[in-house]
Amino acid sequence: MSFEAFRIHQQEKDVRAGFEQLEVDDLTEGDVVIKVHYSDINYKDALAATGTARILRVDSLNGGIDLSGVVTHSESDRFSVGDQVLVCGALLSETVDGGYSEYARISSDSIVPLPEGLTLHESMALGTAGFTAALAMIRLEENGQNPANGPMIVTGATGGVGSIAIDMLASKGYDVVAMTGKSDQHDYLRELGASDFVDRGSLNMGSRPLEKALWGGAIDNVGGAVLGWLTRTVKSWGSIASIGNAGGIKLETTVFPLILRGVSLLGINSIEMSNELRDRAWSRLATDLKPAHLDMIAGRTIDFDGLPEAFGAYIDGSVTGRTVVRIGD
Repeated sequence: MSFEAFRIHQQEKDVRAGFEQLEVDDLTEGDVVIKVHYSDINYKDALAATGTARILRVDSLNGGIDLSGVVTHSESDRFSVGDQVLVCGALLSETVDGGYSEYARISSDSIVPLPEGLTLHESMALGTAGFTAALAMIRLEENGQNPANGPMIVTGATGGVGSIAIDMLASKGYDVVAMTGKSDQHDYLRELGASDFVDRGSLNMGSRPLEKALWGGAIDNVGGAVLGWLTRTVKSWGSIASIGNAGGIKLETTVFPLILRGVSLLGINSIEMSNELRDRAWSRLATDLKPAHLDMIAGRTIDFDGLPEAFGAYIDGSVTGRTVVRIGD
């Protein structure tokens, strides 16, 4: 049986991507075969498909770091034919064939049973972005973050992670400040739960080892100079969940925020973790961390054949929220 897949070929500086016909035996190894119903688009997917950055660690793979669907074949005791499942943060489109394919073959260790309270479509409306935001919330909670410490600032606010994080924080009683360069999206962010805004373009970060303490904590999608500024402006005993590097990979700060204010910098890795943590995060995404405005955050669902034209908006930074990709029925 042949099926359609969006495949990426990466050779030195040359990247070629497009639709191809494959067989199950062409896919990377795994003990469970899934008929894919939905995937989504993440910034990482756009980087890989356009060759803007080298995401694949092998020469050729199907794109798509997320998928949801129904099991059609299983050699695992954990899953049976007909089970609804999802896969996120499991090296898809890095070392394993990803979700931009009508069928996927995945190791059962990477698969999550679809939690009660989520549909297959909703699971991809969340995808890696929602999963990452949930991991940030869990780590912040475990480190003692609470609304009484002051407002939480979310950088990269209009992106998938930022939008979902704002919704989650607001639902937990936090005063949320959104940092964005998109002033035309203030109404969108306000509806998600943001109460105030910081204009990224006019931000004066200062240069002192410690600046005025402004924030109870932060969820940062930007990295670089912004993350350094956050370490200098978070209040005593506040925490910063570090997720992205759109603003750069270097972190310039001092030990003063750590030893004089007790600030904690929490790294969020959405790929490698215990199955217990992965299942716990998805369980909470189906219950108390499920965004109240998910339909608004993920207001776009495109068909599989429209995928190639959708990547450019992610590269130029014009996308707000999330995009779901309909792969099958």
